[in-house]
Amino acid sequence: MNSIEQKKKSFEHILKVMDELREQCPWDSVQTKESLRTLTLEETYELSEAIQLGDWDGIKKELGDVFLHLIFYSKIASEEKQFDIADVMDGLAEKLIFRHPHIYAETKVENKKEVSQNWEELKLKEKNGNKTVLSGIPSSVPSIIKAFRLQDKARGVGFDWDEKEQVWDKVEEEFNELKEEVKNSNQDKMEAEFGDLLFSLINAARLYDINPDDALERTNRKFIRRFNYLEKKTIKQGINLRKMSLSEMNTIWDEAKKEET
Repeated sequence: MNSIEQKKKSFEHILKVMDELREQCPWDSVQTKESLRTLTLEETYELSEAIQLGDWDGIKKELGDVFLHLIFYSKIASEEKQFDIADVMDGLAEKLIFRHPHIYAETKVENKKEVSQNWEELKLKEKNGNKTVLSGIPSSVPSIIKAFRLQDKARGVGFDWDEKEQVWDKVEEEFNELKEEVKNSNQDKMEAEFGDLLFSLINAARLYDINPDDALERTNRKFIRRFNYLEKKTIKQGINLRKMSLSEMNTIWDEAKKEET
């Protein structure tokens, strides 16, 4: 691993490259924070995918791409005389020190749960206490992640089940309410109850230390693998998927499942 001095040189190098690109490159020189925003989202999702795949080379590459955007925004801000990369890093360091009193002060904690609770309480103290418990979650965050974070923030101030097993009664309650609305064929209420069921399942995932977004993506990838197997098998046999019965498809689907074991 590189030493602190080597890391400093690498950081100085990328800052110098950014300065040069901003001055000389026809594309880089005209970018704005608005024009970069959607590209940043794309790079973030690419990093997320590399992490889910466990691809260390991909993670390194995508981290570089995301890091480039952080430097790019800071460069634009410095040109607008708002702040620079040093302000960003100093602000981050100060925030981390403030939110880790068990490391930098006298606060005692027993486990990660207490660390997380302190974190949320300290966040509320920032900005002169003008922050609400559920603030800080962007409205554009995907709904599954948003639900998970909302529940986690509420947990941080004690709004949670006494015992995690209690959540299953809530899941069952929401499932029964959904089935009742399905019987009534009320589309609006079905959607509302389906949302409640998903929310309770995400709550269960949180209580059992399961990331619901990762879990769903794992199932997505599994479905893709098995469906691709089904499609390739039928093409090899000269069969049209659309002309197959569900039973015939399931036979090949079961083959795909056995291939994974």
